[in-house]
Amino acid sequence: MTSVPARPAQPAQPAQPAQPAQPALPGTLGTGPDPSVQRATVPVDAPRVLDAFDEQVRRRPAAGVPDVTVEDTGVVVRVLSPLDGWNAVAWSDLRGLSGADVDAEIASQVRRFRRAGLPWEWKHYSHDLPADLPVRLVAAGLTRGPDEALMVARIADLDLEVRPPRGVSVDEVRDAAGAADLVGVHDDVFGGDHGFVGRAVLADLDASPRSVVGVVARSEGRPVAAGRVELHHGTQFASIWGGGTVDGWRGRGVFRAMVAFRARIAADRGFEHLQVDALPSSRPILERLGFHVVATTRPFTHPGT
Repeated sequence: MTSVPARPAQPAQPAQPAQPAQPALPGTLGTGPDPSVQRATVPVDAPRVLDAFDEQVRRRPAAGVPDVTVEDTGVVVRVLSPLDGWNAVAWSDLRGLSGADVDAEIASQVRRFRRAGLPWEWKHYSHDLPADLPVRLVAAGLTRGPDEALMVARIADLDLEVRPPRGVSVDEVRDAAGAADLVGVHDDVFGGDHGFVGRAVLADLDASPRSVVGVVARSEGRPVAAGRVELHHGTQFASIWGGGTVDGWRGRGVFRAMVAFRARIAADRGFEHLQVDALPSSRPILERLGFHVVATTRPFTHPGT
């Protein structure tokens, strides 16, 4: 979930009807790709990729990000972000513990976030142990969220030249007006208040190196899609989040162009892999673009009270 400004729980690629340096091509107009074309790629080595993702991203979340605290107990890694951010157990290794000890560890996390007064999530992955951890999390009072596919692509396998449909431009967020457009699309597509996303993008504009880059697609000046790419420096991974497209523009190639645009940002900065948590509506599109499912993830949330 960017490493990157921490974030509240939010699906990276939303459920949407019918679909779910660097920008060398900002503002380019084109005809859009043929959605029926499957990009030929070699499957990723899922165990190797998962090992790298766990060690590089999950165990070192939000490295160096101001106002974010990372606590590594050796058994869990916690992220605490009092200002707008993501509060979570990002990684855990409870192998070998008795059932009673697992329950005690979960209770310890509940107490820690309650003391901080923060709502939070336990970010669980299908390869996490013990196998009955999801049942124990629910028994401890956490609420299970929807399953998402953890998908990874080698950036070298992706088509970085996908153009947006005719009449649509795709550009980085570079100022407050652009951030407002990004937030507006997110509020429209996802519901709720996504001002925290705009604030995170604006706060990072003057950072060096950049950790989060907002992207907005527009038609005749009107924002029609928005997302961001988070750059996990010191790792092989960048990740894409958001990807919301407004009614009337879904299924027309904007989503694919937004993925390619953000992939170019990551490629230009030397990242090897692009990661996304995808809901079922977005998974088929991402598979056609060259992403592979390597695990399943889901949030278990707690109000922190």
